[in-house]
Amino acid sequence: MTDADDTPFRLACVFLTMGDRPEGLERAIHSVRDQVGDPIEVIVVANGVPSPEVPNDVKVVALPTNVGIPGGRNAGLEVANADAILFLDDDGFLPYPTTAQRLRDLFDDDPRLGIVSFRIADPESGATQRRHVPRVRVGDPHESSEVTTFLGGAAAIRRSVLDEVGEFPAAFFYAHEETDLAWRALDAGWRIVYDASCVLCHPATSPTRHSTYFRLNARNRVWLAKRNLPLPVAVAYLATWVVLTIARTRTLSGLSAWSSGLLEGVRTPCGRRKPIAWRTVWRMTRLGRPPLV
Repeated sequence: MTDADDTPFRLACVFLTMGDRPEGLERAIHSVRDQVGDPIEVIVVANGVPSPEVPNDVKVVALPTNVGIPGGRNAGLEVANADAILFLDDDGFLPYPTTAQRLRDLFDDDPRLGIVSFRIADPESGATQRRHVPRVRVGDPHESSEVTTFLGGAAAIRRSVLDEVGEFPAAFFYAHEETDLAWRALDAGWRIVYDASCVLCHPATSPTRHSTYFRLNARNRVWLAKRNLPLPVAVAYLATWVVLTIARTRTLSGLSAWSSGLLEGVRTPCGRRKPIAWRTVWRMTRLGRPPLV
């Protein structure tokens, strides 16, 4: 049901494409259109590329330039007419036709459930990468739990959350925009759940395949802290990630790019600053992920 009445809970799905995976996009669209239950509104955002060929009932938003991942998703969100919006990668697909109905049931059963993060599984091996489970203690990827962040390309977000706390931070372009939105949602009292039964098949990849990964990862982590954390927590959060990054980064070029991004984040404006409440810090800590890691 919707938040306001007894009409069916409406779903929409936004795909962001760079036009380089037409076969994957076609499969992804069909996996959404084949879901049981009420039809799902499908929106494809062409992010600075020509509009792709899609079925007639699929909306296309053609952006003249590449505005980045969060900006592209915001563009899709603007034309979505639904109670919750799925954001899925264009090289992934829903392997089970009952996923949409499960999402409807989850949102109907808990009016404070704001975001559902999917389990991502490699289509060949079925394995879920550690980085795709939004918990510090990953444990069994097949085990669902309440969490403090979500996976931007494999999630469903209640429209009421976005209306209350705002869209993705477009200036981030790539990396950590989901966590920024998640922290704002938690601070407003919404719940985020990693639901292992909601599955997106997606090839196993490494984030370092993106040439800008190290710089944007560092810059946006600083912005994330500056925008959302009380000052003592922000300092501790960034100090933790400085230590972890130095320990984990294996190349001088990666470390150099990361250092450049760190300084960029410190020196440049990051938009509005609204620190989360200390009760939210404590809530995140009780959920197993204090805003330090």
